Amino acid sequence: MRLPLWLWPALGALAALAAPAAAQPVKVEVVGEAGVYSLLRGGEPYVVKGAGVGGVDFATVAARGGNSVRTWGVEGAQEVLDGAARHGLTVALNLPVASERFGFDYDDEQAVAAQRERIEAIVRRYRGHPALLAWILGNELDFSHTNPRVYDAVNALSQAIHQLDPNHPTTTTTSTVDAELIATIAKRAPSLDFLSVQLYGALVLLPRYADGLLADTPFMVTEWGPLGFWEVDKTAWDAPQEQNSTEKALHYLRGYQRHIAPLLPRQALGSYVFLWGQKQERTPTWFSMFTPSGRSTATVDAMQFAWTGRHPDNRAPVVKVVRLNGRRARTDVVLRPGRTYPAEARIRDPDGDDLTYAWSVKPESQSLAVGGDRELPMPDLPDLIAEPQSARVMVTTPTRPGPYRLFVTASDGKGHAAYANLPFFVRAAPP
Repeated sequence: MRLPLWLWPALGALAALAAPAAAQPVKVEVVGEAGVYSLLRGGEPYVVKGAGVGGVDFATVAARGGNSVRTWGVEGAQEVLDGAARHGLTVALNLPVASERFGFDYDDEQAVAAQRERIEAIVRRYRGHPALLAWILGNELDFSHTNPRVYDAVNALSQAIHQLDPNHPTTTTTSTVDAELIATIAKRAPSLDFLSVQLYGALVLLPRYADGLLADTPFMVTEWGPLGFWEVDKTAWDAPQEQNSTEKALHYLRGYQRHIAPLLPRQALGSYVFLWGQKQERTPTWFSMFTPSGRSTATVDAMQFAWTGRHPDNRAPVVKVVRLNGRRARTDVVLRPGRTYPAEARIRDPDGDDLTYAWSVKPESQSLAVGGDRELPMPDLPDLIAEPQSARVMVTTPTRPGPYRLFVTASDGKGHAAYANLPFFVRAAPP
């Protein structure tokens, strides 16, 4: 039944009266002293069990025991905050403070002032959201920087944010931990409420940092994950050797249990694992805890156990070994062009689920991007693998000499997968 037009305003007024009061921000603060710190949210202790999310539903973080997500910008921030709130998660929102390595001049007072205006406008827009946890001022501003005045600007922004928003703390992230950098930030940006460090292989040094350079500093680990491509062994042709998904899961679990958890909540305020989603960075799998189709890997299972002490009811497959022409990934595999070689993947499922396989060959990435900068995906090379749905396949090498990489993914039909890759080099026979 259509209602008469004269009733619409009255119904609108009634709806407004019946609607709940506008959501209010939840106060977040850092408390403590002398190396013993904690985060309070709404007056209650709050240890961040977080993930940097890219391209997957926030519900997956909550379902696995996480309580927070972080961003690397403010694009779609309203949707991020609203989505997080629907699943009981908080958000550390990364404000777009410019990095010097992208051409920003921190000696240019006009540019610094204009940036401050932009940041203040963003803070005004989102400061009242109940899911907001903290403001992150830039990402790894120390990376390739030369002008310490960047941290003068960070301090001024932090002070301005405290005036605009007394309910949420400020931080900035670093790509490393060294004495000069920590001293510079402490001197030039004392208004920050805590420091955020981002560590991969160097996560093993976190307890030493906590007792030394960070002893009097509340901190959070806002990125951590597998060994980076800059930290692993390389082939004779300089291709990095990537951990498979099972090796990464063990690395994540040990990293959290040995190097992060013992500092919670005595000094560390929490952490954000990287990357709860999928991203091309040297390979499509290097930092990806999910496949491009959204299947979770054993790294996600590892974080569920780290956060909750419980394994999922159904777990991701486990990689035992992958071979090409009888050689494992950690050896230099050199093959002839245009020839066919056997490849096999020994992958098992802990729940006995049937596995389906997908194989592909890609050229080795020639990207020189650093710091997580955008990389273009590497295309699959067609018609090189016979029956790529099997655990054992025949691979025909490209006719053009050069570096390549063989990828395999095994899926269990229950939303989980395992992956591995193996670099190889195609070299023509000597004349």
